[in-house]
Amino acid sequence: MWPNPVSRHLHSEGSHTELGLFDKLRRSGSKRSDGRDAAADLTYLRNWVAAHEGVEAFVEPKTTVTEVTVCLVAADGQWTRRRTGGDSGARKLSDRLKIPVYDVQKVGYPQRMRDYDARQRILRDRELRRQLEDG
Repeated sequence: MWPNPVSRHLHSEGSHTELGLFDKLRRSGSKRSDGRDAAADLTYLRNWVAAHEGVEAFVEPKTTVTEVTVCLVAADGQWTRRRTGGDSGARKLSDRLKIPVYDVQKVGYPQRMRDYDARQRILRDRELRRQLEDG
């Protein structure tokens, strides 16, 4: 006999709710399956584009772990990533934000993104060494 496919979700006040195996699939609303709000993501990305110069979008393919994502990269190499609702969602997003969009599998990531990550890694290492020396 297979176990009953029901999980218990414990609430902060100590009560619990039993969830059937497919209950999450039956739910509807503006939140995506990953629990994130698509409208909130769009607002975040709009604000991010407004706060950075020279932003370009790089569409990343679906993997076994994530859906299609878009990586926004600013002129200084700073970047952010969000799920977009598929390839067409990523392209619509770049149209809404009025930024260029590229397929990362065709053009790769820009060098400025790798350079930014390398600079940040150096700064983190320096700070860690400083903290260890101050002990």
